[in-house]
Amino acid sequence: MGIDGSGCEETTPGPDETPRSARLATAIREGSLALKLAGVGLIGFAVDASLLHMIVGFGVSPAWARVVSLSTAMQVTFVINGLRVFRCLDRATLLRQWASYMAASGLGNFCNYWIFVTMVSTHWWIVSDHVVALAVGSFMAWLINYVGARFVVFGPPRPGRQMAGLGAAFAEDPPS
Repeated sequence: MGIDGSGCEETTPGPDETPRSARLATAIREGSLALKLAGVGLIGFAVDASLLHMIVGFGVSPAWARVVSLSTAMQVTFVINGLRVFRCLDRATLLRQWASYMAASGLGNFCNYWIFVTMVSTHWWIVSDHVVALAVGSFMAWLINYVGARFVVFGPPRPGRQMAGLGAAFAEDPPS
């Protein structure tokens, strides 16, 4: 269990790193992490947009369709972030991690939904298109959700994969 209680280990600079190289290494790690989260966010966006389009096609209002599509996308991104980006899902703390992720993502996704509904309700050309509104809301949510996932739920990513309690299918050796 990490210092922050997240179940994820803190990564610290190596003994050979000077303060300047440690800052550079930290900046590179954070940039890499932000890109990975953006990639997962794009997967979540694809799930969200696909479901939204499909459900609206069944005649459901975009606002209610978005509740279903956004909720599903949150579950998908939780699993991918926990298993692949932060590498710290653990059966013993899974419920707590899930609840923390949903709570931390709640603010970002509330803003996402609010922006979406506001833009769609304007009935302005382009702005009210449900895919455009989805893109704008999703980008703002990504910014908020990055902070929540990185600093509240998971902490820094683990250098190696140690998937305690989730089975050998998810185990990986760190890159050599």
